Amino acid sequence: MLRASARAAAVLAAGWLAGCAAQPSPAGPPSLGLTPVGFAELPGWGADHVAEAAAAFSRSCARLALAPPDQALGGEGEAARRGGQAGQWSAVCAAARALPPGDDRAARLLLEADFQPYAVSDAGRRRGLFTGYYEPEVAGSPQPGDAFPVPLLRRPSDLIQVDLGDFFDDLKGRRTAGRVEQGRLVPYYARAAIEAGALAGRRLDLLYLASPVDLFFLQIQGAGRIDLPDGRVVRVGFDGQNGRAYVPIGKLLSERGQIPADQVSEQSIRAWLAAHPDRAKAVMDENPSYVFFREVPGLRPDEGPPGALGVPLTPGRSIAVDRRFIPLGAPVWIDTADPLGGAPLRRLMVAQDLGGAITGPVRTDIFFGWGAQARERAGRMNQPGTEYLLLPKPPAG
Repeated sequence: MLRASARAAAVLAAGWLAGCAAQPSPAGPPSLGLTPVGFAELPGWGADHVAEAAAAFSRSCARLALAPPDQALGGEGEAARRGGQAGQWSAVCAAARALPPGDDRAARLLLEADFQPYAVSDAGRRRGLFTGYYEPEVAGSPQPGDAFPVPLLRRPSDLIQVDLGDFFDDLKGRRTAGRVEQGRLVPYYARAAIEAGALAGRRLDLLYLASPVDLFFLQIQGAGRIDLPDGRVVRVGFDGQNGRAYVPIGKLLSERGQIPADQVSEQSIRAWLAAHPDRAKAVMDENPSYVFFREVPGLRPDEGPPGALGVPLTPGRSIAVDRRFIPLGAPVWIDTADPLGGAPLRRLMVAQDLGGAITGPVRTDIFFGWGAQARERAGRMNQPGTEYLLLPKPPAG
């Protein structure tokens, strides 16, 4: 079986932007449309260093090779028929693993020979929304104290994750969580209740952070690097969410006239929270969603956190998608704009992750990595764009 994602049921990585972006809104429910195109129709196809994406794709292939051939990866319609099961990728994965490292020409030739690109649309609309996420790096401590008073919590034993699709076919892809009380599944404690002590005394403290704002944004990203006073770095990842709907506080602050809608970003929200310490907790508590963490050992410093396929994410090459429409592991060509300066951002990426509020066929979250530059790009990424799904060609004959 494939591993659960570090962010699979987490909140939207760029959640502070939700509702503020100029995102196309097709009438009715989302519906995947795929139109076959040639590689020459992919904007900027000849200029990208596609070998970087091929390397990320090969890492996914190594994981898919361990899965049963009928392991479901997602997708709808043609996407499911061509790439919705792990075994459908075995031939192209074998070819990708044989590529010379860093050879763009060889990677491009393989892609053009073995894949068919499709322009992706949602109920007939081509343009969608591209946001970004990153792996935060924050100061922390294994012991509580005046400098580190905020606990980072492990998953509680009574938290029950529910895949609603196991019970109702029309709810496939929908999940929730709760706890059992007198034989009934009831909603789990909301953020405000947890922070008021609903889980106190249960020895759930994993580490301690300096600021509740650091915790809040770490929960939005779903993974992070905790810098300890002795110089060690502990990697933590998503290990459950309380099932409560995510409420983007950026949208709330915009609606209340606190931050202009076109200026909502992690940076502007952090600045507002710092400038209004008497109101910060109340605003953050309006987002009832709460994420729990686990330590993720064994990762190299130059690797991203594990995504939905259980392989480390690659900065600038890994994306989170809605697997109801886009199969996990599939290459995706994106055509959008860089958030810093607006230059075209056209490159091959790989669907290796999920996000709880990444919904729809043309709704993509780009993993930008870690460090200050990744945080800046991810925090400001809020761009329209189009994308193209690459699926394996059917066997000859």
